[in-house]
Amino acid sequence: MRTPLLLPFMILCPAIIAPAQVSIGISLPGLSIGINQPVYPELVPVPGYPVYYAPGSSMNYFFYDGLYWVYQDNAWYSSEWFNGPWSNIQPYDVPLFILRVPVNYYRQPPAYFGGWDRNAPPRWGEHWGHDWEQRRGGWDHWDRHAAPPLAPLPTYQRQYSGARYPHPEQQQALRGQNYHYQPKEAVSRAHYQQPAAGPRPGNQPPAQHPQPAPAPRPGNPPPAQHPQPAPAPRPGNQHPQPAPAPRPGNPPPAQHQQPPAPRPSKPAPPQAERPHAQPPQQNHEAPRPSAHQGQEHEAPGGNTKHESN
Repeated sequence: MRTPLLLPFMILCPAIIAPAQVSIGISLPGLSIGINQPVYPELVPVPGYPVYYAPGSSMNYFFYDGLYWVYQDNAWYSSEWFNGPWSNIQPYDVPLFILRVPVNYYRQPPAYFGGWDRNAPPRWGEHWGHDWEQRRGGWDHWDRHAAPPLAPLPTYQRQYSGARYPHPEQQQALRGQNYHYQPKEAVSRAHYQQPAAGPRPGNQPPAQHPQPAPAPRPGNPPPAQHPQPAPAPRPGNQHPQPAPAPRPGNPPPAQHQQPPAPRPSKPAPPQAERPHAQPPQQNHEAPRPSAHQGQEHEAPGGNTKHESN
C-alpha cells in the first residue's frame, strides 16, 4: 500500500531538484553565462549590416565592432574572446546596429519573438518599455547607405581553442599583439579597458600583502611599550618606587643626601651654639673661686702683710 503513495512523490522530486542544477556562474572580471563555445565559430556577415552572426551556432551569437555579442535570458552580453568571459550590457548601452539585426538571424529566439516580422528587428521598445523607447528613440531608423564597414574578425583566436583557451589576463596581451582594430562604439571602447580590470582582481591579493604591513605595526608597539614602562617608573621614582631602591642603598651614606633638606636647619644650630659659647665665659668665672682662694690667704695674707710690715 505504501509503494503507490511513494510513486507520485518520486515522480515529483526530479521536477523539484532539476531547476537547482541550472545556474549562471559569476566570475570576475566577466560573467560565465552557461555558454560553451570550445572552438572558434564560423561567422558570416548579416547582409546590409556591419554585424556578423554564427549560422552554425545554437545561440544568438554575433560579432560587431571588435566584440562578440550574445543575447541570452533576456540580456545582452559581450566579450573580446569567442568563449568569454562575458560582461553584461544594459539595454540602454547596447549598440544600435546590434539591436537592428532582424529576428531571422537569431538562432535561438525567445518565445516573445513569436509573431514578429522575421525580416525586421525585434520590438525592443515593446519588450523593454516606454522609458527605454524614449531614451533610444529612432533606434530602428537609419540610412542604410551610411552604415559603417564590417570590423575585421580576430581570426588569430582560432589557434586558442579547447585546452589552449587563454586566461583573461593572457587575453589582453594576445589581443594587443594580434588585433589592432580600434572600436567605434563608446561601449566597445569602454569594454576594451575591462581586460585591465581582469588582472586587477588578480593583482588585489598582492595588494592585500602590503596590507599585512599593518601586522608589523602591532609589532612596533612592543618597542614603543618598552619606553612607556620607562616613563611609568619616572613619576613613580618620586614617591613609592625609589623607596625600594634606597632600602638597599640605606647602608651607604650616599642616600643621606636627603639631609640637604636639614642643611637649612644646620645654620639654626650654630645660633644655638652661640649661647653655648657662654659656658667658656663661665669657665672664666672659674677663676673666681681663686678669689675664694685669695680669701683663704687673706688670713695668712694678713699675717704676711703683718710680717711685711
